[in-house]
Amino acid sequence: MDFEQKLKNYAELIVRHGLNVQPEQIVTLSMEAVHRDLGVLIAEQCYSSGARHVSLDLTDVRMSKLKVDKSDTVGLDFNPAALAATHDEILNTHGAYLKIVGSEDPDVLTESDPEKVNRSRIARYNVLKEFYKEGIGKSKAHWSLAAAATPAWGRKIFPDLSETDAYKALWEEIFRVCRVDQPDFLALWKEHNHTLQSRAAALTAKNIKNLHFKGPGTDLIVGLSDRAVFKGGGDVSPLGVEFEPNLPTEECFSTPDWRKTEGTVRATRPVMVNGVMVHDLEMQFTAGNLDHFSASAGKAAFEQYIESDEGARRLGEVALVGVDSPIFQSGLIYHEILFDENAACHIAIGSAYKFCIAEHETLSTEDFEAIGCNESSVHTDIMISSEHISVTAETYSGEQISLLTNGAWVI
Repeated sequence: MDFEQKLKNYAELIVRHGLNVQPEQIVTLSMEAVHRDLGVLIAEQCYSSGARHVSLDLTDVRMSKLKVDKSDTVGLDFNPAALAATHDEILNTHGAYLKIVGSEDPDVLTESDPEKVNRSRIARYNVLKEFYKEGIGKSKAHWSLAAAATPAWGRKIFPDLSETDAYKALWEEIFRVCRVDQPDFLALWKEHNHTLQSRAAALTAKNIKNLHFKGPGTDLIVGLSDRAVFKGGGDVSPLGVEFEPNLPTEECFSTPDWRKTEGTVRATRPVMVNGVMVHDLEMQFTAGNLDHFSASAGKAAFEQYIESDEGARRLGEVALVGVDSPIFQSGLIYHEILFDENAACHIAIGSAYKFCIAEHETLSTEDFEAIGCNESSVHTDIMISSEHISVTAETYSGEQISLLTNGAWVI
């Protein structure tokens, strides 16, 4: 199968399985300008699926850097009214929203002031808070994340290759882990979704009280409420239509009770925070709060990030991923959270997914607060497992269960 066919398959997967675009649906595609050719292929698939309108929202990393570096606080806090209006329309019409990741210059913000970067991020979040809480947090929109290769990103993963060869190698990795290098890719994704959803249902049925991660540098307990639900694979929108929030995905995840996080944890992969890569991150949680951390690089960016608001030091997600993941088995560090989070178990500091709480549609803000469902302007996954980490669970009935041993699924 040649490159062009795999790229067409990828666009079809994104639209038909990821977004699952419906007739008359409004679609917004957000990506860097370098990905516009892929955007056209995706838009073609959207219209073939009956989309009423497709908006292509192109950004440029150089423009993002200029705003951060050249703006005063007034400029950093400003966002045009059109930004909110566009996302309100997606939410109010149960539209579809796609974000393509993969930066033309992954390190563009490395030398920028981390305080200014974070201030700009918070300002954007505040404008889009309703969309994030309802459209993403409660899946009231069809939303999905996917990736596209760039030469600079490829070189970060394959530093021994030329820029051209690294770019090609990264595309082949994306095609492989997204299964579009095979002619029956849509059927394979249905089968994969069934596996993830069955595993998530089995975890939910256990009524897990807490998860215990244990291994080199890690002895962490993450507590869950008795209303916690595990999710894996696709989600279902209010239209009753299944869509896939992440391409690829290998995780079964849930929303923790942030108050019940205790212990120490060592990240097993670097993580990007506000455009800066944080390496060798180690964290200590006491009574649910991150009260100490260290890192060999990216410390200032991480410090600014967790100072964003009160919830930025608390957990909003816990996810289980086994070493059977094709992303883990590649042996690669992708330097992109969409891929790296699907190579390892992870926790996320920041906002929680309310759809991982049973009967979430009936709950008030006070109800969510009462069960320890975290609120924050941030959400970043931090990978915490490898072939040396094991995970056990205690259920609300007092049963002790082994879930992963040396990174491999037992359940």
